Parts: sequence; structure tokens; C-alpha cells
Amino acid sequence: MIRPIQLPFYAKLCFSLLILICFAFIFCLGKDIITPVLMAFLFAVLLLPIFSFLKVKLKFPRHIAAAFCVLLFAAFIVGILVFISYQVKDIASDFDTIKKNINAFIIEIHKFINENFHVSIGEQKKYLDTVTKDSVKNSNASIGSFIISLSDLLLDCTIIPIYTFLFLIYKDHFILFLAKLVNKEDHTKLKDILSQIKVSINNYIVSLILEMIIVSVLTGLGLYIVGVKYFILLGLITGILNLIPYIGIAIAGVITLFASLTGTGETSIIISILIVNVIVQLIDNNLLVPLIINSKVEINAFVSIIGIIVGGAAAGISGMFLAIPLLAILKIIFDRIESLEAWGYLMGNHVPRKFTWRIRRAKAEN
Repeated sequence: MIRPIQLPFYAKLCFSLLILICFAFIFCLGKDIITPVLMAFLFAVLLLPIFSFLKVKLKFPRHIAAAFCVLLFAAFIVGILVFISYQVKDIASDFDTIKKNINAFIIEIHKFINENFHVSIGEQKKYLDTVTKDSVKNSNASIGSFIISLSDLLLDCTIIPIYTFLFLIYKDHFILFLAKLVNKEDHTKLKDILSQIKVSINNYIVSLILEMIIVSVLTGLGLYIVGVKYFILLGLITGILNLIPYIGIAIAGVITLFASLTGTGETSIIISILIVNVIVQLIDNNLLVPLIINSKVEINAFVSIIGIIVGGAAAGISGMFLAIPLLAILKIIFDRIESLEAWGYLMGNHVPRKFTWRIRRAKAEN
């Protein structure tokens, strides 16, 4: 019988870090291919209960059940986009009012700066003209990058449903592949890992949807109270963009401020909108996220922030969205592998009540 090789701690640590670096390098190198696959995997896990219900309970063929799940999910997304497009069309019809209110708001800003910082309006306009000229010089590069990003988005919108459909069809095939990679005595552990990954991803995505709904309702209600037009649309946009960590709420705030100019350009309305966004974010970050999100994925805030930053640097917004579920999957795997259990504990949010070092005193030699 071959005995397993016992490696010292520093060797195990080096191998773990080397594997982590290799995976990170491969992801950064092939992010345009890997990111849609991971997004499709998350959507497939989310749709798996519906797929199983159609296939087992209603006796649908595998291909028809998978196609129905994908079409149902696509119809849900398209329905939201259609609603938003109709509302945006109404906002576009108020473009003249928006332009007029923007000019009035800019004049108020000029007067405020002139009165409080003693900078003349002419100097302010001169500075704005300089900034505008510098931005125009870089407009060609910005337009080119925008076109590339738009083409990548359209490609992802086409390929992700196909990947999701294939994941649902070949679910059992992939599970058998994983079973062939491990020893038979570890099949129970593999089954436990896969079931926990399924539960964790489902809980995470459902929690995100619930958080999105609550943020949308709170924002829409707050905007309605302060008298903002199109409060339903702006609340929905805020809830959707809130799914993007850090930058999503900033983009939603800019859109809300812009849309508020359809009614009036008064500074008090803009300040009220900022107050509503701040209050909603405080409720979201201090109440909704700890109760709804963190309780499901069991990842501590420190690891979550680092993961989101690394995901954003590696794959942009998609990487930021994928960071938390990927960390949750890694934690589940680490918790069930004895040699990696310490890393799973490091990623978790288990805070011990008290920890003291126990030092054994050596017996005095004669």
C-alpha cells in the first residue's frame, strides 16, 4: 500500500498559493470566455428547481424542459427591459423641460460658487470650456471602447442563454465527470459539496432578488414622497443597479438626478433625492445585506470586499457580480477538505467569543 506523502506546512502553503495564482492567471487570460460560462452556470443553478419539476413531475423531455426554463427566464428579463424602455420614452418626451431645468440649475450653481468662493461666472465658464475641450480630444477613444463594450454585451446576451440551456441538459453528465475524478470513498463528500453549492447559489440569487425588490420599493416610495416624477421607474432602476457593488448606486443616483429635472430644477428637490438615496443605502448596507445576503453565503465582509475589488479588476462589472458566489463555492469546498479547512474558516463570518493561547509548561529537567 502506498503511503501518502506528508508535506511540511510551508510546502503546502506554497502549493496552495501557486494553484491560486494559476487559476487567477487563467481567469484573467480567458475572462471573455470564462465569465459568460460562470454567469450561465449561476442561472442554470437558479433554474434547476423549475427544470427538475418540469422533467420529473410533468414528464417533459429534457430538451423541452431546458428550453422552457431558458425562455421563461429570458421573458422575465425582456419584460423588465420593455417596461423600462416605455418609461424612458416618456422621459425623452420631456427633453426640452430637462434642458431648461439643467440650464436653470447650472445658473444656480454658478451663483452659489460666485457668492461663497468669490469665483466669477466668467472664470467658471472658462474652466468648463477647458475641461470640455480636453474631453472632446478623448471622445474618439471613448466611442471606440463603448462600441467594443456594446458588441461584447450583445454577444454575451446571445451566448449565455445557450450555455444555460446546455448546462441544464448535461447536468448529470457533468456530475458523473466529477464523480470519475475522485475516489469512490469520497463520493459522499462530493455529493455533499454539490448539494451545498446548489443551496448556497440559490439562496444567494434569491436573496439578491429580494434585496432588489426591497430597495426598489423603498427608493420609489421615498422619491414619491419628495415629489419626483417617474418614481416607479427610478426606484426599479435603483434596485437593479444596486446589484452592481459600489458603482451601481452611484450610477442610479446620477440617473435619478437627471430624471428629476423633468419636473423642476430646484436645488431642494435634488438635495431631497440625495437624502433619499443615502437613507436607502444606509438601510441596505446595515440591515438588508447582513440579514438577507451575508446570512446566506456566510462570507465575512473583509473577504467579500477584497473579492469584489479583485473581481472588478479582473473582469469588470461581471467579475464584481460573480465574486460573492464564487467565494461561497470556494468556502464550501474548503470547509469539506481537511487540508484546506483553515482557509474556509478564514473566509467565514464565525467570530469566536473568546480565544486564549494555551501554553503547556515543559517539565523541568533534573
